[in-house]
Amino acid sequence: MRKSLARQRLIACTVFAAVLFNAPLLWLFDAADLYFWVPQIYLYVFGVWAVLIAVLAWIVERA
Repeated sequence: MRKSLARQRLIACTVFAAVLFNAPLLWLFDAADLYFWVPQIYLYVFGVWAVLIAVLAWIVERA
């Protein structure tokens, strides 16, 4: 993969992460609902974080 394509993908992931961790979207998951005794907001934040790390690792490995 060309370096410029990898750079574009990394920038796109950064922008996508900024949108996913933006306050209005976080407010959607800020509820009193519990899943497996864990608040919904924690599952969302750590789930998105884990997926972003996996995607970034995949992009860097292919570059």
